[in-house]
Amino acid sequence: MGETTSSAAADGGGESTFTVAVAALANLGIAVAKAVAGVVSGSSAMLSEAAHSVADTVTELMLLVSLRSARRPADEDHPLGYGGARYVWALLASVATFVGGGVFALYDGIHTLTHGEEPGDPLVSYVVLGIAFLLEGYSLRTGLKQARGAAERFDVHVKHYLRHTPDTAVKAVVMEDSAALAGLVLAAGGLLGGQLTGSGVWDGVASLAIGVLLVYVAWVLGHANAELLIGRPLPKPMRAQVRAELLADPHVVDVLELTTLLQGPREALVAAKVNFRDVSTAAEVERACDRMARRVRARFPAVRRVYLDPTPGPDQACGSPAESSR
Repeated sequence: MGETTSSAAADGGGESTFTVAVAALANLGIAVAKAVAGVVSGSSAMLSEAAHSVADTVTELMLLVSLRSARRPADEDHPLGYGGARYVWALLASVATFVGGGVFALYDGIHTLTHGEEPGDPLVSYVVLGIAFLLEGYSLRTGLKQARGAAERFDVHVKHYLRHTPDTAVKAVVMEDSAALAGLVLAAGGLLGGQLTGSGVWDGVASLAIGVLLVYVAWVLGHANAELLIGRPLPKPMRAQVRAELLADPHVVDVLELTTLLQGPREALVAAKVNFRDVSTAAEVERACDRMARRVRARFPAVRRVYLDPTPGPDQACGSPAESSR
Protein backbone atom coordinates (compact mmCIF):
# COMPACT_ATOMS: atom_id res chain seq x y z
CA MET A 1 0.00 0.00 0.00
CA GLY A 2 2.81 2.39 -0.81
CA GLU A 3 1.70 3.53 -4.24
CA THR A 4 0.43 6.91 -3.16
CA THR A 5 1.50 10.38 -4.12
CA SER A 6 3.97 12.28 -1.98
CA SER A 7 1.35 14.83 -1.02
CA ALA A 8 -1.07 12.12 0.06
CA ALA A 9 1.63 10.58 2.16
CA ALA A 10 2.45 13.89 3.77
CA ASP A 11 -1.16 14.74 4.52
CA GLY A 12 -2.00 11.39 6.09
CA GLY A 13 -0.46 12.25 9.46
CA GLY A 14 -2.62 15.36 9.77
CA GLU A 15 -5.73 13.39 8.81
CA SER A 16 -5.02 10.78 11.48
CA THR A 17 -4.44 13.44 14.15
CA PHE A 18 -7.75 15.17 13.32
CA THR A 19 -9.63 11.85 13.31
CA VAL A 20 -8.22 10.83 16.71
CA ALA A 21 -8.77 14.32 18.21
CA VAL A 22 -12.45 14.29 17.15
CA ALA A 23 -12.90 10.84 18.72
CA ALA A 24 -11.17 11.91 21.96
CA LEU A 25 -13.31 15.02 22.42
CA ALA A 26 -16.51 13.11 21.65
CA ASN A 27 -15.68 10.31 24.10
CA LEU A 28 -14.67 12.68 26.91
CA GLY A 29 -18.06 14.40 26.87
CA ILE A 30 -19.90 11.09 26.47
CA ALA A 31 -18.04 9.51 29.42
CA VAL A 32 -19.17 12.25 31.83
CA ALA A 33 -22.77 12.09 30.62
CA LYS A 34 -22.89 8.29 30.87
CA ALA A 35 -21.44 8.31 34.38
CA VAL A 36 -24.08 10.78 35.58
CA ALA A 37 -26.84 8.79 33.89
CA GLY A 38 -25.52 5.54 35.38
CA VAL A 39 -25.56 6.96 38.91
CA VAL A 40 -29.05 8.46 38.47
CA SER A 41 -30.58 5.34 36.90
CA GLY A 42 -28.58 2.77 38.87
CA SER A 43 -27.79 0.97 35.60
CA SER A 44 -24.67 -1.21 35.55
CA ALA A 45 -24.77 -1.22 31.74
CA MET A 46 -24.62 2.59 31.75
CA LEU A 47 -21.71 2.54 34.20
CA SER A 48 -19.99 -0.02 31.96
CA GLU A 49 -20.58 2.27 29.01
CA ALA A 50 -19.10 5.16 31.03
CA ALA A 51 -16.00 3.02 31.69
CA HIS A 52 -15.99 2.18 27.97
CA SER A 53 -15.93 5.87 27.04
CA VAL A 54 -13.25 6.67 29.65
CA ALA A 55 -11.10 3.84 28.23
CA ASP A 56 -11.69 5.14 24.70
CA THR A 57 -10.69 8.66 25.76
CA VAL A 58 -7.47 7.39 27.37
CA THR A 59 -6.83 5.27 24.27
CA GLU A 60 -7.19 8.23 21.95
CA LEU A 61 -4.97 10.44 24.10
CA MET A 62 -2.30 7.73 23.86
CA LEU A 63 -2.80 7.58 20.10
CA LEU A 64 -2.27 11.36 19.90
CA VAL A 65 0.99 10.91 21.84
CA SER A 66 1.96 8.10 19.46
CA LEU A 67 1.36 10.28 16.40
CA ARG A 68 3.44 13.09 17.89
CA SER A 69 6.26 10.73 18.92
CA ALA A 70 6.43 9.07 15.51
CA ARG A 71 6.91 12.42 13.73
CA ARG A 72 10.31 13.05 15.31
CA PRO A 73 13.09 12.93 12.69
CA ALA A 74 15.83 10.30 12.74
CA ASP A 75 18.91 11.17 14.78
CA GLU A 76 22.24 9.64 15.74
CA ASP A 77 20.73 7.51 18.51
CA HIS A 78 17.76 6.42 16.38
CA PRO A 79 19.05 6.27 12.79
CA LEU A 80 15.88 4.56 11.51
CA GLY A 81 13.62 7.16 13.06
CA TYR A 82 10.85 6.92 15.65
CA GLY A 83 8.12 5.24 13.60
CA GLY A 84 7.96 2.31 16.02
CA ALA A 85 6.93 4.64 18.86
CA ARG A 86 3.49 4.83 17.29
CA TYR A 87 2.97 1.11 17.80
CA VAL A 88 4.32 1.08 21.37
CA TRP A 89 1.77 3.72 22.43
CA ALA A 90 -0.98 2.10 20.37
CA LEU A 91 -0.27 -1.23 22.10
CA LEU A 92 -0.56 0.49 25.49
CA ALA A 93 -3.83 2.02 24.29
CA SER A 94 -5.24 -1.43 23.53
CA VAL A 95 -4.25 -2.51 27.06
CA ALA A 96 -6.15 0.52 28.41
CA THR A 97 -9.23 -0.58 26.44
CA PHE A 98 -8.91 -4.10 27.85
CA VAL A 99 -8.40 -3.10 31.49
CA GLY A 100 -10.32 0.17 31.69
CA GLY A 101 -13.30 -0.91 29.61
CA GLY A 102 -13.54 -4.66 29.14
CA VAL A 103 -12.52 -5.90 32.60
CA PHE A 104 -14.61 -3.28 34.42
CA ALA A 105 -17.70 -4.07 32.32
CA LEU A 106 -17.31 -7.82 32.95
CA TYR A 107 -16.87 -7.26 36.67
CA ASP A 108 -19.86 -4.91 36.85
CA GLY A 109 -22.03 -7.36 34.91
CA ILE A 110 -21.09 -10.30 37.14
CA HIS A 111 -21.65 -8.19 40.27
CA THR A 112 -25.13 -7.17 39.05
CA LEU A 113 -26.11 -10.76 38.25
CA THR A 114 -24.86 -12.12 41.60
CA HIS A 115 -25.99 -9.29 43.89
CA GLY A 116 -28.94 -7.88 41.95
CA GLU A 117 -29.89 -4.23 41.56
CA GLU A 118 -32.95 -2.04 41.71
CA PRO A 119 -33.61 -0.45 38.31
CA GLY A 120 -33.95 3.31 38.65
CA ASP A 121 -35.48 5.91 36.34
CA PRO A 122 -34.10 5.13 32.87
CA LEU A 123 -35.24 8.36 31.20
CA VAL A 124 -31.95 10.21 31.71
CA SER A 125 -30.06 7.16 30.43
CA TYR A 126 -32.16 7.00 27.27
CA VAL A 127 -31.47 10.69 26.56
CA VAL A 128 -27.73 10.26 27.15
CA LEU A 129 -27.64 7.13 24.97
CA GLY A 130 -29.36 9.01 22.13
CA ILE A 131 -26.91 11.94 22.30
CA ALA A 132 -23.97 9.56 22.63
CA PHE A 133 -25.14 7.64 19.56
CA LEU A 134 -25.09 10.84 17.50
CA LEU A 135 -21.63 11.87 18.72
CA GLU A 136 -20.15 8.40 18.27
CA GLY A 137 -21.73 8.22 14.83
CA TYR A 138 -20.07 11.50 13.82
CA SER A 139 -16.70 10.30 15.13
CA LEU A 140 -17.09 6.99 13.25
CA ARG A 141 -18.05 8.88 10.09
CA THR A 142 -14.82 10.93 10.35
CA GLY A 143 -12.70 7.78 10.74
CA LEU A 144 -14.45 5.97 7.88
CA LYS A 145 -14.07 9.00 5.63
CA GLN A 146 -10.30 8.92 6.09
CA ALA A 147 -10.20 5.14 5.68
CA ARG A 148 -12.24 5.26 2.45
CA GLY A 149 -10.00 8.00 1.03
CA ALA A 150 -6.88 5.97 1.77
CA ALA A 151 -8.48 2.79 0.39
CA GLU A 152 -9.28 4.61 -2.87
CA ARG A 153 -5.67 5.81 -3.19
CA PHE A 154 -4.45 2.23 -2.76
CA ASP A 155 -7.24 0.86 -4.99
CA VAL A 156 -8.48 -1.63 -2.37
CA HIS A 157 -11.79 -2.14 -0.56
CA VAL A 158 -12.12 -0.22 2.72
CA LYS A 159 -12.50 -3.49 4.68
CA HIS A 160 -9.23 -4.77 3.21
CA TYR A 161 -7.55 -1.45 4.05
CA LEU A 162 -8.72 -1.51 7.68
CA ARG A 163 -7.67 -5.14 8.07
CA HIS A 164 -4.14 -4.61 6.75
CA THR A 165 -3.32 -0.92 7.24
CA PRO A 166 -0.28 -0.05 9.37
CA ASP A 167 -2.10 3.17 10.35
CA THR A 168 -3.33 1.73 13.65
CA ALA A 169 -4.63 5.12 14.83
CA VAL A 170 -7.38 5.16 12.20
CA LYS A 171 -8.02 1.43 12.68
CA ALA A 172 -8.39 1.98 16.44
CA VAL A 173 -10.84 4.87 16.02
CA VAL A 174 -13.03 2.96 13.55
CA MET A 175 -13.06 -0.23 15.64
CA GLU A 176 -13.64 1.54 18.95
CA ASP A 177 -16.39 3.78 17.59
CA SER A 178 -18.09 0.78 15.96
CA ALA A 179 -17.87 -1.07 19.28
CA ALA A 180 -19.20 2.02 21.05
CA LEU A 181 -22.29 2.15 18.83
CA ALA A 182 -22.90 -1.56 19.41
CA GLY A 183 -22.38 -1.01 23.15
CA LEU A 184 -24.96 1.78 23.18
CA VAL A 185 -27.51 -0.53 21.57
CA LEU A 186 -26.72 -3.24 24.16
CA ALA A 187 -27.03 -0.74 27.02
CA ALA A 188 -30.39 0.47 25.68
CA GLY A 189 -31.53 -3.14 25.42
CA GLY A 190 -30.52 -3.78 29.03
CA LEU A 191 -32.41 -0.70 30.21
CA LEU A 192 -35.50 -1.63 28.22
CA GLY A 193 -35.43 -5.23 29.47
CA GLY A 194 -35.14 -4.06 33.07
CA GLN A 195 -37.93 -1.52 32.55
CA LEU A 196 -40.31 -4.12 31.09
CA THR A 197 -39.56 -6.93 33.56
CA GLY A 198 -38.48 -5.05 36.67
CA SER A 199 -35.41 -7.31 36.83
CA GLY A 200 -31.78 -6.18 36.86
CA VAL A 201 -30.70 -9.37 35.08
CA TRP A 202 -31.10 -7.76 31.68
CA ASP A 203 -28.84 -4.90 32.70
CA GLY A 204 -26.20 -7.32 33.99
CA VAL A 205 -26.30 -9.36 30.78
CA ALA A 206 -25.94 -6.17 28.74
CA SER A 207 -22.91 -5.18 30.83
CA LEU A 208 -21.33 -8.62 30.25
CA ALA A 209 -21.94 -8.35 26.49
CA ILE A 210 -20.30 -4.90 26.45
CA GLY A 211 -17.32 -6.34 28.34
CA VAL A 212 -16.89 -9.22 25.88
CA LEU A 213 -17.11 -6.77 22.96
CA LEU A 214 -14.39 -4.53 24.46
CA VAL A 215 -12.10 -7.46 25.22
CA TYR A 216 -12.41 -8.56 21.58
CA VAL A 217 -11.61 -5.06 20.26
CA ALA A 218 -8.62 -4.79 22.62
CA TRP A 219 -7.32 -8.19 21.46
CA VAL A 220 -7.61 -7.31 17.75
CA LEU A 221 -5.87 -3.96 18.18
CA GLY A 222 -3.22 -5.40 20.49
CA HIS A 223 -2.46 -8.23 18.04
CA ALA A 224 -2.17 -5.77 15.12
CA ASN A 225 0.25 -3.50 17.01
CA ALA A 226 2.31 -6.42 18.33
CA GLU A 227 2.67 -7.73 14.77
CA LEU A 228 3.93 -4.35 13.58
CA LEU A 229 6.34 -4.04 16.52
CA ILE A 230 7.78 -7.48 15.78
CA GLY A 231 8.17 -6.48 12.13
CA ARG A 232 5.83 -6.73 9.18
CA PRO A 233 6.97 -6.67 5.53
CA LEU A 234 5.44 -4.76 2.66
CA PRO A 235 2.47 -6.54 1.04
CA LYS A 236 3.45 -9.35 -1.33
CA PRO A 237 2.39 -7.51 -4.54
CA MET A 238 4.55 -4.53 -3.54
CA ARG A 239 7.52 -6.78 -2.79
CA ALA A 240 7.18 -8.31 -6.25
CA GLN A 241 7.13 -4.83 -7.82
CA VAL A 242 10.20 -3.72 -5.83
CA ARG A 243 12.04 -6.84 -6.99
CA ALA A 244 11.00 -6.10 -10.60
CA GLU A 245 12.36 -2.54 -10.30
CA LEU A 246 15.71 -3.88 -9.14
CA LEU A 247 15.87 -6.56 -11.84
CA ALA A 248 15.10 -3.97 -14.52
CA ASP A 249 18.58 -2.47 -14.22
CA PRO A 250 20.88 -3.71 -17.03
CA HIS A 251 23.75 -4.43 -14.59
CA VAL A 252 21.69 -6.72 -12.32
CA VAL A 253 21.71 -10.51 -12.76
CA ASP A 254 19.51 -11.47 -9.83
CA VAL A 255 18.05 -10.30 -6.51
CA LEU A 256 19.28 -12.96 -4.10
CA GLU A 257 17.48 -11.71 -1.01
CA LEU A 258 14.87 -9.01 -0.50
CA THR A 259 13.95 -7.74 2.97
CA THR A 260 11.26 -5.12 3.55
CA LEU A 261 10.01 -3.62 6.80
CA LEU A 262 7.07 -1.36 7.59
CA GLN A 263 8.23 1.32 10.02
CA GLY A 264 5.02 3.34 9.96
CA PRO A 265 1.91 4.01 7.85
CA ARG A 266 3.93 6.01 5.35
CA GLU A 267 7.42 4.77 6.06
CA ALA A 268 9.11 1.57 4.92
CA LEU A 269 12.62 0.17 4.51
CA VAL A 270 13.96 -1.97 1.66
CA ALA A 271 17.20 -3.95 1.83
CA ALA A 272 18.44 -6.38 -0.82
CA LYS A 273 21.39 -8.57 -1.70
CA VAL A 274 21.95 -8.02 -5.42
CA ASN A 275 24.05 -10.07 -7.80
CA PHE A 276 25.63 -7.78 -10.44
CA ARG A 277 27.16 -8.79 -13.75
CA ASP A 278 30.80 -9.81 -13.45
CA VAL A 279 31.76 -7.45 -16.26
CA SER A 280 30.33 -4.40 -14.42
CA THR A 281 32.97 -2.09 -12.98
CA ALA A 282 32.88 -0.79 -9.40
CA ALA A 283 31.80 2.63 -10.67
CA GLU A 284 28.98 1.10 -12.72
CA VAL A 285 27.77 -0.90 -9.68
CA GLU A 286 27.77 2.25 -7.53
CA ARG A 287 25.80 4.20 -10.11
CA ALA A 288 23.38 1.27 -10.56
CA CYS A 289 22.74 1.12 -6.80
CA ASP A 290 21.99 4.84 -6.69
CA ARG A 291 19.78 4.59 -9.78
CA MET A 292 17.77 1.63 -8.41
CA ALA A 293 17.28 3.31 -5.03
CA ARG A 294 15.93 6.43 -6.74
CA ARG A 295 13.55 4.36 -8.91
CA VAL A 296 12.17 2.41 -5.96
CA ARG A 297 11.60 5.58 -3.90
CA ALA A 298 10.00 7.34 -6.86
CA ARG A 299 7.55 4.49 -7.47
CA PHE A 300 6.83 3.89 -3.78
CA PRO A 301 7.03 7.20 -1.84
CA ALA A 302 6.46 5.30 1.42
CA VAL A 303 9.88 3.66 1.00
CA ARG A 304 12.22 6.10 2.74
CA ARG A 305 15.36 3.96 2.96
CA VAL A 306 16.89 1.59 0.37
CA TYR A 307 20.00 -0.44 1.21
CA LEU A 308 21.56 -2.52 -1.58
CA ASP A 309 24.36 -5.01 -0.95
CA PRO A 310 26.36 -6.21 -4.01
CA THR A 311 26.64 -9.97 -3.43
CA PRO A 312 28.08 -12.74 -5.64
CA GLY A 313 25.68 -15.42 -6.84
CA PRO A 314 25.63 -18.97 -5.43
CA ASP A 315 27.99 -20.25 -8.15
CA GLN A 316 30.49 -17.48 -7.30
CA ALA A 317 30.21 -17.37 -3.51
CA CYS A 318 32.74 -20.16 -2.81
CA GLY A 319 35.03 -19.43 -5.73
CA SER A 320 36.08 -21.90 -8.42
CA PRO A 321 36.63 -25.64 -7.62
CA ALA A 322 40.37 -25.15 -7.96
CA GLU A 323 40.34 -22.31 -5.46
CA SER A 324 38.22 -24.17 -2.92
CA SER A 325 40.57 -27.20 -3.02
CA ARG A 326 43.60 -25.15 -2.03
